[in-house]
Amino acid sequence: MRVTQSMLSGNLLHNLNSSYSKMSDLQNQLDSGLKINRPSDDPAGAVRAMGHRRDLARVEQYNRNMSEVRMWQDATNTAFMETNQLVHRVQELVTYAATDGKTDEDRKAINKELEQLRKQLHTIANTEVSGNHIFSGTNVLSPLFDKDGNMNALPGGDNYVEIEIFNGIKLEVNTPGATLFKKLDDTMDEIIKTVNESPVDISKISSLLGKINNENNPDSMRSLVLSEQAKLGALQNRAETMEERLSFRELLVESQMRDNESVDYAKTITNFMTQKAIHQAGLSVGAQVIQPTLVDFIR
Repeated sequence: MRVTQSMLSGNLLHNLNSSYSKMSDLQNQLDSGLKINRPSDDPAGAVRAMGHRRDLARVEQYNRNMSEVRMWQDATNTAFMETNQLVHRVQELVTYAATDGKTDEDRKAINKELEQLRKQLHTIANTEVSGNHIFSGTNVLSPLFDKDGNMNALPGGDNYVEIEIFNGIKLEVNTPGATLFKKLDDTMDEIIKTVNESPVDISKISSLLGKINNENNPDSMRSLVLSEQAKLGALQNRAETMEERLSFRELLVESQMRDNESVDYAKTITNFMTQKAIHQAGLSVGAQVIQPTLVDFIR
């Protein structure tokens, strides 16, 4: 095959354009800090990049879910601490009421405070997080007690609210409070009625103390609250474990994204300088190839 001057020039221009394109790609990588700026740069890497972004989006959603779980658990823990303080105050008042020498006026004052504590108990039972009643089971839009202090019959009131916190893993975030607060409220009702009886029965009032704080009685007010706190503690421990797992997963995905997409600057700069040298050599050789003109042939 006869090689003409135009063929040499064409090949030279093709090679120079290819060299310019490679230098441009390397320059884009250095400017953006990414190895993949368009799918054609690395089709397999682009597919992996999309997968990593899906994984990261899921992890971020699970982290948002975990924040919601923590909000519910923190609110529940606060409610139980307030209930414990309330029970302690009830115990003090009943002990005071059972003391000889108390007048009717003293017991009326005690009873008045007990009634306020019962209302406070209802308020605790109706605790909300982001508009959701945390002790109402899955019927989160309805309060456990109505404004008159009567417990509402809630469908799903004994069920757990579950939130997905990892692939297919759900965590119970609430404490169904119907049974707990029904027992606490019934005990409060009995205490108020007994303290308010006339004539006063000191021994009967004293017997109420066993229903308030008695570790051997699982239905005492203190035992009921402590039992639920223990269950909550187990859920909090599980949530903490899952948070650590999510944190590790997030770091892993981000590391995979960097390995797949981020530029190795030292390597890329070296490649760029190498390509630049090749390009300069091509220009030098090309200057010799395209140098002859008609004048050169006439000489």
